[in-house]
Amino acid sequence: MTTQQQHQNDWNERLHTAQNMLPLISKLHREKNVVTSIFGRLLVNQTDIDIIKSHRYARRVVEKEMPLTQTLPVLQELVKLDLGTASIDIGSLARRYEKYGEGQELGAFIEDQLKDIIGKNSGREARDVVLYGFGRIGRLLARILVSREAMYGGARLRAVVVRSKGAGDLKKRASLLRRDSVHGAFDGTITVDEEKNIIYANGTAIQVIYANNPSEIDYTEYGIEDAVVVDNTGVWRDREGLSKHLESKGVGRVLLTAPGKGDIPNIVYGINHGDITDEEKILSAASCTTNGITPVLKVIADRYGVKHGHVETVHSFTNDQNLIDNYHKGERRGRAAGLNMVITATGAAKAVSKALPEFAGKLTGNAIRVPTPDVSMAVLNLDLETEVEVDEVNNFLRRVSLHSNLRQQIGYIHSPEVVSTDFVGTTNAGIVDGLATIASGNHLVLYVWYDNEFGYSNQVIRIVEEIAGVRPEVLPRRREANDV
Repeated sequence: MTTQQQHQNDWNERLHTAQNMLPLISKLHREKNVVTSIFGRLLVNQTDIDIIKSHRYARRVVEKEMPLTQTLPVLQELVKLDLGTASIDIGSLARRYEKYGEGQELGAFIEDQLKDIIGKNSGREARDVVLYGFGRIGRLLARILVSREAMYGGARLRAVVVRSKGAGDLKKRASLLRRDSVHGAFDGTITVDEEKNIIYANGTAIQVIYANNPSEIDYTEYGIEDAVVVDNTGVWRDREGLSKHLESKGVGRVLLTAPGKGDIPNIVYGINHGDITDEEKILSAASCTTNGITPVLKVIADRYGVKHGHVETVHSFTNDQNLIDNYHKGERRGRAAGLNMVITATGAAKAVSKALPEFAGKLTGNAIRVPTPDVSMAVLNLDLETEVEVDEVNNFLRRVSLHSNLRQQIGYIHSPEVVSTDFVGTTNAGIVDGLATIASGNHLVLYVWYDNEFGYSNQVIRIVEEIAGVRPEVLPRRREANDV
């Protein structure tokens, strides 16, 4: 047999195994509300090719590609169990059995690892979510919420609130949800009921409410109770303005998708979401840049100490800028966004200290808007308390991205070919570009990519699920920092 034939046979065997896994993955999700993954890469609603790619991704975590023949038996054992709602990492289960399961049957080992959810229903009730505004971030939040509801239940999108734009408004908003020039087509079907002002997205009924002010709305008329309202308009950013939402019947909490002013807590999920209290009804999800840089700054400060630094963001243009030269109240933002690099201000450096108080007074920041529609970069120029070397810093950040509790927030890439479009649709808050890292003595420069639309929107949804009490827990639980 030739080498080429061997490779083809190997591929066909993997394809056959992946196809055997598909109905098991579907059965676990459909009948037990169990979502499966391989080291964080979801397997639900994936193809056989996607499953093979997820097993190949495992080499980044455990230094070798994970054989599908190792995870298929795990799935076969899982479908036999009376499981409660959970997110189960079958890669971690297979790896643990290989390391610690000597002398045990696979089924018994898995039962012991998942004993906390066997025979138990979660008893978790869905929580209503309302999107106040339906622009770039609002529509991405809707996409993610619809997908997450189908996958986990929990946070349930019930309505969006907008100002009427006249005839054809509903169809045009549904079309913008269906098609996106940056993020592609909606994954599923969308229909509209113009009589009832409802958009149906993959079966989720999204009530479109037309209003000019939160005080006009009684959400209980639509069967909405104790809702989390996500204000993505940016019209109100202080406590007085955002409190208008709490005056509406049916609202329980308010989350702003912009930096909050005054005493409003700025929450960066993964960093200070544990500080959220039941008493605090108004929260901010900070900005996309603050979310992109804060987790990286946190781990660098914890390991090396940071004396001070400067953050320069190279940011895609936004809807706030002009397409062609015209009047704008902001300095320079009136110049054509698609033709110019535009120096502008950013509050991200200052906002970091609201999530990480130890950075108060340590960071300065500036921003350059550039002619790209999505994906930005932050350049962190830091003076540290200890001397560092490039390889040590990169190895540390790579381990953090794979094995720490911040792996959803911090990504890591080490490729000489990646460019901004490669990060469209990434769910990390920020991704460190290891090949760009510079270190000299106690001076460190890090380059952090971030999808300022989709990555940020995923951070917002993590906060929504947290305050709604429906954040899914990944099993098996880690026993130590590098336990996979």
